[in-house]
Amino acid sequence: MAVEPTVITVFGSSRPRPGDADYEEARALGAALARRGFAVCTGGYGGVMEAASRGAREAGGHVLAVTAEFFRTPANRWVEQEIRVESWQQRLFELIRRGAGYVACKGGTGTLVELAVVWEMLNKGVLSPRPFVVLGHFWRPVIACVREVEAPGRPSSEVPAAPWREAGGPLIYEAATPADAADYLHRRLHAAQ
Repeated sequence: MAVEPTVITVFGSSRPRPGDADYEEARALGAALARRGFAVCTGGYGGVMEAASRGAREAGGHVLAVTAEFFRTPANRWVEQEIRVESWQQRLFELIRRGAGYVACKGGTGTLVELAVVWEMLNKGVLSPRPFVVLGHFWRPVIACVREVEAPGRPSSEVPAAPWREAGGPLIYEAATPADAADYLHRRLHAAQ
């Protein structure tokens, strides 16, 4: 009986096209994840989602996608297994549920929401501890601003703050390259087994 590969959910912009630097970086990410034995899960559409799916398939990996009726768009051609849900919100939480780890690539408001929701769920302990990677430096200013506001010891009102798990150490790893991201996830998830 074959063992199912560990799933890494990749988030990112739908805008990049083949040949764009962001597309090719996500394609390299998908390939790097597949070469380390991971299945790649995305939101299933174009841009970074297509590129990561394509890279994983070209490297012999398994590709799945969570799509939504809300968008009225078919999954990209590199997806082997499509999970179709009704709404945007269901799609987001299914993408999170399926991931044993996550990578956030450069993106717009949709990717920002995905990054924020995963980070919040990890911070509040809604998710069991899972590795979370941002690829490149794009998200660094956003993450730094949030960390500044949430820093332990910062003066606040008399209402007790909710526990913030990142106080025990960063929950988001910044990877310089696709290979760095895949290696980090492999180390974290292999050590957990």
